[in-house]
Amino acid sequence: MGKVKLNPIDTVNYVLLTLISVVMLYPFVNVASVSLSSYSAYVNNPMMIWPQEFNLGAYKEIMSRALLWRSYANTIIVTVTGVAVGIFLYILTAYPLSKRVLKGRKPIMVLIVFTMLFNGGLIPNFYLMRELGLLDTLSALILPALFSGFSLILMKNFFESLPEELEEAARIDGASEPFILFRILVPLSKPIIATLCLFAAVGYWNNFFNGIIYIRSESNWPLMLYLREVIQAASMMAEQSNAAEMGAQQVTSETLKYATLMIVMLPILCVYPFLQKYFVKGIMLGSVKG
Repeated sequence: MGKVKLNPIDTVNYVLLTLISVVMLYPFVNVASVSLSSYSAYVNNPMMIWPQEFNLGAYKEIMSRALLWRSYANTIIVTVTGVAVGIFLYILTAYPLSKRVLKGRKPIMVLIVFTMLFNGGLIPNFYLMRELGLLDTLSALILPALFSGFSLILMKNFFESLPEELEEAARIDGASEPFILFRILVPLSKPIIATLCLFAAVGYWNNFFNGIIYIRSESNWPLMLYLREVIQAASMMAEQSNAAEMGAQQVTSETLKYATLMIVMLPILCVYPFLQKYFVKGIMLGSVKG
């Protein structure tokens, strides 16, 4: 077989994509390396790409704190509940809206798009959560991000792209609407469901602002609020201690901060590869009308 010849445009594309990949990957590699190194190695080479003076002390220290695991549990509960309930609502709402025979379909879609452009704002949302008695509860982290007009439109467009003949054949055989939806259409909708699950999971996992606004007690902290606490503590320790004092310690505020960042990022990084094969297909099929 002959060698494949690349034209100049392909060569430039490969070079640019490689450089962009390296730039995007480097911060993660640097955080992982610093978290596994001693503080003196970090001071001598803060831009390291390989661990130096290998040290697991920061991980042992951060994983011994009960508040970390409590925050982890809160974030997992919020993420799993929000994703599951949200996907169920998207399916129930997008299926009827994908049917042209639905009366009032256009006004409903106008209202949904309106919510993508305008919202009540921070203060009305805060008062709403307070009047519902949801302040300082995990429900206050779930409900505000439970439903998205953009995700609903993706799901609706995906349903519209599926062959109508499948539904017609099922109806001829006597299948009910719930049977058609959950036994025929939902199994065919794995790409868009996986895509929306990834969107929602990343959003819930990284949600910081709602925690700041609605959560007061440490027992209800999501993981991002705990990360903020670690970073603030690291900054205060750095201001109060000089480099010599910190270097003499096996575990310092800086290595703790980087170790916490790694622990926070790992779950999403582990989930993404399993959903990646559906991601592009779901976006492409759900973003245009078939």
